[in-house]
Amino acid sequence: MIGIVDYRAGNLTSVARALNYLEEPCRISDDPGVLEQASHIIFPGVGAAGEAMANLKKSRLDQWIREWVQQGKPIMGICLGTQVIFEYSEENDTQCLGIIPGAVKRFPQNIRQNGEQLKIPHMGWNHVTFQKDHPVFRGLPEGSEFYFVHSYYPSPDDDKWIIGLTDYGQLFCSVVAHRNLVATQFHPEKSGRPGLQILINFCRWEGQDAE
Repeated sequence: MIGIVDYRAGNLTSVARALNYLEEPCRISDDPGVLEQASHIIFPGVGAAGEAMANLKKSRLDQWIREWVQQGKPIMGICLGTQVIFEYSEENDTQCLGIIPGAVKRFPQNIRQNGEQLKIPHMGWNHVTFQKDHPVFRGLPEGSEFYFVHSYYPSPDDDKWIIGLTDYGQLFCSVVAHRNLVATQFHPEKSGRPGLQILINFCRWEGQDAE
């Protein structure tokens, strides 16, 4: 079973629908006892970092997520779920889970590309340039694009965490991974065939990175 963490951050049903389409058993829950039984954990989310962390602490899921990482359980963060695994987010001046060293930063208001002002949030389809081979991101069609909706982006302190980069007026980290943890700033559940391939790979992954 794939456990989907419910911390009142939305976007849960779209992840469940994608897994159901792939015929992967899953359960949405905020009960650590239920999620503990899952073989894999998906930690999705949309919304604000401050509220997300408050909900995680209230349910004590913050402690459990750290514990599952330490246990070696395969975990995938998506969008806000990716951002709050860092130490700090500029959004709401939020202290986050601290699993990945680094911060989450806001795109500059005056960000430009090819002389044109870009809109914030970054919303729509974009490429990811993968920096390293990783089991969760194998078998993707050449030229794949993925669906993004965000105003903030992860900035790891150590490049060893960076698996993918995306260009939106500047290069930013859009995929991180290390050991049993993978996380994407984009939404694989909304990214068509390539996104489904990532979810299939994750469900079959045993939690070891390319190293």
